[in-house]
Amino acid sequence: MEHKRIVIKVGTSTLTHSSGAVDLRSMEHLVRTLSDLRGMGHEVILVSSGAIAVGTEKMNLKERPKELRMKQAAASVGQCQMMAMYDRLFSEYNQSVGQILITGDDVEDKDRARHLSNTLSALLEMGIIPIVNENDSVSSAEIETEKHKVLGDNDRLSAIVAKFCRADLLILLSDIEGLYDKNPKDHPDAKLIHKVSALTPEIMEMAGDAGSWRGTGGMITKLLAAKIAMESGFDMVITNGKKLENIYDIVENKDVGTRFSTGW
Repeated sequence: MEHKRIVIKVGTSTLTHSSGAVDLRSMEHLVRTLSDLRGMGHEVILVSSGAIAVGTEKMNLKERPKELRMKQAAASVGQCQMMAMYDRLFSEYNQSVGQILITGDDVEDKDRARHLSNTLSALLEMGIIPIVNENDSVSSAEIETEKHKVLGDNDRLSAIVAKFCRADLLILLSDIEGLYDKNPKDHPDAKLIHKVSALTPEIMEMAGDAGSWRGTGGMITKLLAAKIAMESGFDMVITNGKKLENIYDIVENKDVGTRFSTGW
């Protein structure tokens, strides 16, 4: 069996209920699957969204905050709770995790980027699963959407992380099956595209708007992540985060979701 270095990005819609509370069944299933991949010999990096949604629910707020400082406060509270849950769940499968919170400066500055890459490598060498997120409690690049973005969203962040750690595969767990030729929410006859070998203007035009209020991304952010992946030489797959068993098939190169690759 070929052992792979795999980055898996999980979105807010996969990790939480519509109320913002953590979806415990989904989170446990994710942890069990990633622990199993580790048992199979693969190296795993998790890029996890959800901090602001979880913090919003934990702080008993009725809706996602609109004021930047309150968003950052929610991120601080939510990140703490999520890491505590990840640590506890992964420990049940005898896996250790390490937290890495990133800002745009960590990517743009050459020295800090080198330190980031070295930290990821050290964790993986020790058999530890890095859990990565943007440091939303101090960085506004993602949550203040009209400002200049370096990372901008966790789809792009996960692609940057995959590039830094020289991953073989990036899997984006989303709330849809993959890239369709048109918006499946509006067009029942929309067809899923399984393979993309080039990001043509026609492919880029297929991107829809952002999803639920709990998240920040949409298909366009995933296509921009795919651009990083294809330029860096690793495959990226978009698949439904509610069907976590698909991860096994993706690792085995089966036709699940939409795979972006220049190696057809």
